[in-house]
Amino acid sequence: MLNRISTLAITFSLVAAGTSALAAYPERPITWVIPSPPGDGSDSIGRLMADKVGNALGQTIVIQNKPGAGGVIGSEAVANARPDGYTMIVGNAGSHGINAAIYSKLRYDVVKSFQPVGLFCTTANVLAVNSDLPVNNVKEFVAYVKNSKTSLNYSSGGIGSSAHLSAELFKSLADVPLVHIPYRGATPAVQAVLSNEVVTMIGNLPPWLSQIRSGKAKALAVTTKERVPELPDVPTLAETYPGFETVAWFGVLAPAGTPPDIVARVNSEINKALASPEIQERLKAVSCAPAAGSPEAFAERVRGDVSRWKKLAQEKNIKAD
Repeated sequence: MLNRISTLAITFSLVAAGTSALAAYPERPITWVIPSPPGDGSDSIGRLMADKVGNALGQTIVIQNKPGAGGVIGSEAVANARPDGYTMIVGNAGSHGINAAIYSKLRYDVVKSFQPVGLFCTTANVLAVNSDLPVNNVKEFVAYVKNSKTSLNYSSGGIGSSAHLSAELFKSLADVPLVHIPYRGATPAVQAVLSNEVVTMIGNLPPWLSQIRSGKAKALAVTTKERVPELPDVPTLAETYPGFETVAWFGVLAPAGTPPDIVARVNSEINKALASPEIQERLKAVSCAPAAGSPEAFAERVRGDVSRWKKLAQEKNIKAD
């Protein structure tokens, strides 16, 4: 009887200790890995949210950029991190959707190796060209590419980025011979268009918006079903090619096995941040629509993206390895 009481006492002590540890979270700074260089959508939005969420949690959220291979390097690092809530990744539609479709030898599973925590926002991709290019709409651009006597290139933030797959889908529907030039992140890919190194990019809208508004670039179309409020005069690609749609997103994911209490706590603070007028205004400024929701809803989005992009990659024989 005494042994039984002792065993129960120890069990209750361990449970209480575990509960106490979760209640105390976080007790030290948290790291959010950005799987891309500074300046792109994941980085700018991740930093914005890290500051707000970190303040709410009472700890600093340290941003660590780990670019390379379209998000694979940063994703692998987080997949192998301790699932204790102190290392997470600011993922996107490329790192946690497309990569599962185009890489056959990943050393982690895009779905099974991560626990989605909280979605930040969703945004369109935009078909952008240098302002000096003598075209003003999608049909003129397609004719320009087809009539070119030299090979024309398009840029992306890396193999497997949403810019890469969006452009490949466009190439297929428009039957244009554009050649892919991957860069190490969205910032140099945008600059490649502005400096006429390449003819176009179908990239996330946030890094492009200021360039379009300043007149340095022209937006020929957006990739969402509906036109976006920030560019009401810019048509959708679906208006020229019915059925065309790609949506970019940004959010935080943790290693699989992260305690549900911690996931719920961070998710709650993310959703509170997204409800604040300050964050809503700043996300609106870069045309990224707040997308508060549950970890389960975020997980469903990831699974849906993986399924959709796998289908497209198989149909178009798109591979990264």
